[in-house]
Amino acid sequence: MSTRKELEQYARYRALIDERLAHVIDRDEPVTMYQPARYVLESGGKRIRPVLVMLACEAVGGNPIDAVDAGVAVEILHNFTLVHDDIMDGADTRRGRETVHKKWDENIAILVGDELMGIAYKVLLNTQVGDLRELISVFTDGVIEVCEGQSYDKEFEAAPQVSEAQYLMMIGKKTGWLVAISAHLGAIIGGATPAQTQALLAYARHIGRAFQVQDDLLDAVAEEEEFGKPVGADILEGKKTYLLVTAMDRAEGDDLALLRRVATRQESREDLVPRVRALYRRMGILELARQRIEEDTAAAIRALDALPATEGRGMLVWLAHMLLDRKH
Repeated sequence: MSTRKELEQYARYRALIDERLAHVIDRDEPVTMYQPARYVLESGGKRIRPVLVMLACEAVGGNPIDAVDAGVAVEILHNFTLVHDDIMDGADTRRGRETVHKKWDENIAILVGDELMGIAYKVLLNTQVGDLRELISVFTDGVIEVCEGQSYDKEFEAAPQVSEAQYLMMIGKKTGWLVAISAHLGAIIGGATPAQTQALLAYARHIGRAFQVQDDLLDAVAEEEEFGKPVGADILEGKKTYLLVTAMDRAEGDDLALLRRVATRQESREDLVPRVRALYRRMGILELARQRIEEDTAAAIRALDALPATEGRGMLVWLAHMLLDRKH
C-alpha cells in the first residue's frame, strides 16, 4: 500500500472517531460542565490511540468498525488525563488553545475531567464485540497505571536526579500504558490469539516509549507554531525528561552542576532554554534521543512479525514510521 493510500485510510478511521466524539455528549446543562467538556473533545489531535485500537483489531482479522466505541473511550480517557495534567503543570495552552482551567477555572477543570472519565466508560460499554468484562478490566487497569505514572512524574519533579530506569518506568505507565491498552482493546475485539495479543502489546510498548522520548526531544528543538505549546517548557519546569536524565548521567563538573540546578529549578530562567539546548547538543544528548526513538520504532515493527501479513499489519508498520517522523 502506498503512503497516500495509508494516509487516506488513517484519515477515514480518524473521521469515524471524530464523528463519534462529536455526539458522545448528549446534554447541555449544567453549562459550566458540558460546554468545557465539548471544548476539550473538539480540540482536535491526531487521534493516534483510537486509530490504533481500530488498526490492532483489523491486524488480527477483526472488523475495525467494531472497535470504534472502544477507540473513542480511549481518546476520552486520554483527554481526561490532559485536563488534569494541565492543572497540575500550570499549563496555559494545549494544542494551541487555552487550557480548561485557564479559560474557565480549576474547579470546573477538575469536574470536567471527572465527567470525561464517566463518559469514557459509558462509551466503552457500547462495544458489541469481544468479552466486555475483559475490555473493562484492561481499560480500568490502564486508568490506574496512567495515574500512577503521573504520580511518579510529579514525585520525580521534586527529586534532584532520577535514573534512566526510573524514567523509563514512569513513561511506561504515564504514556506507554494508554498506547498499550489501545492495542489490547483492539486485540480483544478482533479475536486475537494470545501470541498475537503479546505481539501487539510489545509493538505498543515500544511505540509508546518512542512517542514520549520524541515528545521530550520536540520540547527542546521544535518550532512553537508546530508544537502547539511553548517550546522549552520542560526545561523551565525542571521536568525529568529523557534528555535531562541521560545528560545528568553523563555530565561532569560545571555541566553537571548546571543540570542539577535545572532539575531543582534553582537556575536563572534568563536564556535558560537556549543554554540547556546548547549543552544537550554539545554532549550529543539530542542524537542519543533520536537513536532511542529509532531503536524502539524498529523493535515495534519487528514485534509485528508474529502477525499475519495483512493490510492491517502494514498500517501498523506505517503508523510507527509516521510517529517517528512527526514534528509536533
